[in-house]
Amino acid sequence: MNKLEMNKEKSKIKNIEQSNEVPEKVGSKGLSYMIYFFCGLGGLLFGYDTGVISGALLFIKRDLGLNPTLEGFVVSSVMFGAILGSVITSPLSDKFGRKKLIIILGLIFTVSSIGTAWPPNVQVMIAFRILLGIAVGGASGLVPMYLAELAPAAKRGIITAYNGIMNATGMLLAYVVNYLLAPSGDWHLMLGIAVVPSGLLLIGMLFMPESPKWLTQNHKPNKARKVLLMTYDSMEEVDREMFVMESLAKKNEKGKFSLLFTTWARPIVLTGILVAVFQQLTGANTIFYYAPSVLSAAGLGDSAAIAGTIGVGIVNLVMTIIGSYYIDRWGRKKLLLLGSTGMASSLVILGLAELIPGIPPMVMLLVMCFFMVSYSSTWGMVAWVVLAEIFPLKIRGIAMGVCTFCLWTSCAIIALVFPIAANAFGSAAIFLFFAVLCVLSYFFVRNKLPETKGKTLEEIELDFRFEKNFEKQQMVK
Repeated sequence: MNKLEMNKEKSKIKNIEQSNEVPEKVGSKGLSYMIYFFCGLGGLLFGYDTGVISGALLFIKRDLGLNPTLEGFVVSSVMFGAILGSVITSPLSDKFGRKKLIIILGLIFTVSSIGTAWPPNVQVMIAFRILLGIAVGGASGLVPMYLAELAPAAKRGIITAYNGIMNATGMLLAYVVNYLLAPSGDWHLMLGIAVVPSGLLLIGMLFMPESPKWLTQNHKPNKARKVLLMTYDSMEEVDREMFVMESLAKKNEKGKFSLLFTTWARPIVLTGILVAVFQQLTGANTIFYYAPSVLSAAGLGDSAAIAGTIGVGIVNLVMTIIGSYYIDRWGRKKLLLLGSTGMASSLVILGLAELIPGIPPMVMLLVMCFFMVSYSSTWGMVAWVVLAEIFPLKIRGIAMGVCTFCLWTSCAIIALVFPIAANAFGSAAIFLFFAVLCVLSYFFVRNKLPETKGKTLEEIELDFRFEKNFEKQQMVK
C-alpha cells in the first residue's frame, strides 16, 4: 500500500467513525490490513526492545563497567517496568478504551527509547528501561487483546498471531541492527533506532478505530457496528456478533477485580495465569537475551556471536509465520503440546553440550535454532492468542492485566537471576532446569487447557459461564 492509498484509508476510517449513519458495507482488505499493521507496531517494538539488548549488552558491559549483578539489572529492568505496565494498562483500557491506551504507550515508547539510548550513567539507563518496560508490558497484553476484539472468529487466531509475527520481526530487526553496528560497538544507536517504529505507532493509532467489544460494553452499539463493518466479511457475521455482544452487555456487570474470584471465572483465570507463566518458564528468554554471551563464551568472537543470533532471529520469524498459519487449522492445544516437546529436547541437548568439553559452538547454535523452531511456532505466539481470547468481556482487561503481571514477574526474575545463577552453577544446570519445566508445561496443556479454535469470544464466555467442558467437546469431535 503506497502513501496515497494509506492516507485515503485513514480518511475513510475517520469518516466512518464520525458519521451517524450505519453503512451496509464499508470494509475492504486494504482497510483491515492498515488497522492490523499500525496496531502490530506495538508488537514490533516489544520484539525490538527486548531483542536489541542481547547484542548491545556486550558493549554496554565494557563502556559502563557492569558486573554480573548490574548486568542482570540492566536486562531485567524492562521486565520490572513491564510488571507495572501490565498492572496499570489493562484495567485502564477497560475504563478509557483500547485505542487511547495504545496511543499513550506509543508516546512512552518514544520517550524511553531516547532515554535508554543516550543515558549519562547506568542508573539513568535503568530508570528509562523501567519506563520502557511499562510500554512493553502494556503493549504485550493490550495489542493482542485489541486485535482479538477486532477479528472475526474464523480468522481470530491468525489475526491475533499477527502480533507475534510483528514481535518476531522486531526481534530479527534488532539482531540485524546489532550485527551491522557491532564493528563500531555503537550501542547508543542500537537502542535509539526504536524511535522510528514508536513514532509510527503513535501517529498511526490516532486514525485507528476503537474496539467494537469495548464500544458495545460502553453503550455505543452503532459505533461498534461500524467498526465491525470495517473488518468483517459479511452482514450476517456482523448481525450475529452484534446480537451476542449486546445480549452480554445487558447483564450490566461491573468489571470489578472481585469478579475474578467468582465460581465461573476462577478456573479460567487460573488457567490463563499458568499459560502466561509457563510461556516464560520454557527458558526462551535465556536464548533471546543471553545468546550472544553464551556463544561468545563457547568460543565465538563477539561479532560472530551476534551474527549467529541473526540465524536464531530468522528461524523465530519464519516459524512464527508458519505457526500462525496452522493455529486456526490445528488448534491452540496441539501446537502447544508440540512446542513443549521440542523445547524440552533442545534444552536437554544444550545442557549436555555445556557439560561435554570440546562441543563446537556451531552445534550449540544449531540447537538454539531448533529450540526457536519449537518455541516460535507454538508457545511464543499461541500463548498470547489464548490469553487474548479466553477471558469474558466484563473482566477481560483486568484478567489480562493479572496474567501479564504474572508473565512479566516470571520474565523479570529469570532475566535477573540467569547471569548470577549461570555464574554460580553453570549454564548446563540452568538449561536442564528449564527442560524439566517444559515437561511440566506439556502435562498442563494436555490435561487442563481448553481448545477455543473457531469459537467467537462471546461463545467462549458463555461456555465458561455454563461450565461446559471443552476437553470432552473436543474428544467427541
